[in-house]
Amino acid sequence: MNQVRHVPVMLQRCLDLLAPALARPGAVVVDCTLGLGGHSEALLSTFPAARLVALDRDQEALRLSGERLAPFGDRATLVHAVYDELPDVLARLGIPRVQGVLFDLGVSSMQLDEAERGFAYAQDSPLDMRMDQSSGVSAAEVLNTYPPGELVRILRAYGEEKQAKRIVSAVVRERDKEPFSHSARLVELIRDALPQAAKRTGGNPAKRTFQALRIEVNGELSVLERAVPAAVASLAVGGRIAVLSYHSLEDRLVKQVLAAGATNTAPPGLPVVPERYQPRLKLLTRGAELPTEEEIAENRRAAPARLRGAERIREDAP
Repeated sequence: MNQVRHVPVMLQRCLDLLAPALARPGAVVVDCTLGLGGHSEALLSTFPAARLVALDRDQEALRLSGERLAPFGDRATLVHAVYDELPDVLARLGIPRVQGVLFDLGVSSMQLDEAERGFAYAQDSPLDMRMDQSSGVSAAEVLNTYPPGELVRILRAYGEEKQAKRIVSAVVRERDKEPFSHSARLVELIRDALPQAAKRTGGNPAKRTFQALRIEVNGELSVLERAVPAAVASLAVGGRIAVLSYHSLEDRLVKQVLAAGATNTAPPGLPVVPERYQPRLKLLTRGAELPTEEEIAENRRAAPARLRGAERIREDAP
C-alpha cells in the first residue's frame, strides 16, 4: 500500500473553504473521514494553531494515519468511531463547539486498493465491503440472505440501477446453487444479466451494484443523514463545514441539510423576521463545486466528487 500515491481530492479548495474559521488560535477542526490522513495532514500543516479531531471506523486506517500524523503530537486526536457519533466523541473530549468540519465521503484509497477488502469490482476478492471489519454483515451475506424484493430495492435506491430486477433474478437463481463469496462471479453474472444496450454506457456494468451493496453494508446514507445535521450543530458561530460527496444520493442529502440551514423559516407575511426564524447557515458554494480537469487528469478518483460548504452565522434559537 503506497501512501504517496494517495492524493486527497480537491484538497486546496477544502483548505480555502475552511481557512477563515481555522486561522484563530485554539481552533478545533474535525476530519470525520480520516482515511489515510491526507486531508488531516494538510489541515495540521496549513493551520499551525489548530487542533485536529479525526474519526474513522476502519482500524487499519487509524493505524496507518496515526503513523503519518505522529509528528504533530498531541495536536491530533484520532478516534475509532463512525461519523454520526461526532456529538458523543466531542462530549467525551470536553469540546463544546468546533470551528471546522470536513467530510470526504468516498471509499478510502486503502480500501479500494487492498483486494481482500472486496470494494473493487476490477479484481477478484472476497465480497466483504465492511469499512469496520470488526462488526456488521458482509456484502456476501447481503447477497446470499436478503429477500429478492429487498435486494431490488437496494440496487434501485442506492445504485440507481435500472436493471435491478434482472440482476436480482440472476443472483437468486445462482445463490440457490452456491452462495456468493467472491466478486468476480458477481461481476460476470451482472455482465451476463444485462441487455447489450445497458452494457454500452457508463463504465463497468457492475459499478452500480457494488455501490449499492457498499452503501447497504455500511449503512452509509442513514449514517450521513444523522451525521451532517450533527456536524452543523457542533459548529461555533463563524465555524465552517466542507463536504465532499461522490454520488448523487450523498450530494442530494448534503444539499438538503445545508439548504435547510440557510433558509429563512418565518411564516409568510411577517413585516420583520424575528431572530429565531433567521437562517443559521450561509452557503459558501454555488451549488456543488466540481474538481478541475487538471485534477481529474492527475487523480481519476476525483472525477465524481462534488464539494459543498457552509458557514454557521448564528446560534439556534432557544
